Amino acid sequence: MRHHKSGRKLGRDASHRKALYANLTGALIEHGRIKTTVAKAKEVRPVAEQMITLGRRGGVPARRQALKFLRSQDVVHKLFSDVGPRFKDREGGYSRIVRIGPRLGDAAEMAYLELVDFTPEAPAPRPRRRREEEAEQEPAEEPAAT
Repeated sequence: MRHHKSGRKLGRDASHRKALYANLTGALIEHGRIKTTVAKAKEVRPVAEQMITLGRRGGVPARRQALKFLRSQDVVHKLFSDVGPRFKDREGGYSRIVRIGPRLGDAAEMAYLELVDFTPEAPAPRPRRRREEEAEQEPAEEPAAT
């Protein structure tokens, strides 16, 4: 029986899980918000918060610990130069999980894992179609009343 065993296996072996956590944490640090399943978000959140704590701490030993886990110099640089200082005055609780409903196809519960100070960019206005432009230029002709 698996009573009182912590953590989720997520259908992966230990090395695959560790790589998944590192990749999702790097994506969260790089983009500020990631879309994933609720189970993965719940597992990655403590790992991501520990990395942000290392970014807040600063210094060479903390940078080496982060690089050992994240394996990307670019992500570690952003963590220590941008994300860590943003949360300098915050004592934990750097991320939130926002549920967004089931995924089409397998109905897995999906969620956004985002940093608490994340503000989504406004979507760019989509280009207008030729038909829409023609419809505005030429108003529809009304049939003559007889």
